[in-house]
Amino acid sequence: MTPAIKVYALSTCHHCAAAKEYLTSRNLPFDCVYVDRLYTEDRNQVMAELRRINPSLSFPTIVIGETVVAGFQADKIEAALEK
Repeated sequence: MTPAIKVYALSTCHHCAAAKEYLTSRNLPFDCVYVDRLYTEDRNQVMAELRRINPSLSFPTIVIGETVVAGFQADKIEAALEK
């Protein structure tokens, strides 16, 4: 069973787009949050969560089950999926 996948992305980020394309090409369902399209309290809550799981605040931040992958790194995504 595939663990839950959540992608924190920026709508203008080409690395974010590549990560989403990769997950889609593998037929992996994921939830995507475009951080730059959030406002006020929603944005504050998501940024606080991102700081907790990825203090460098790099994008994309991909959460696969309990594993956080900072940036688009296919090898790390695959390793997280195998756990």
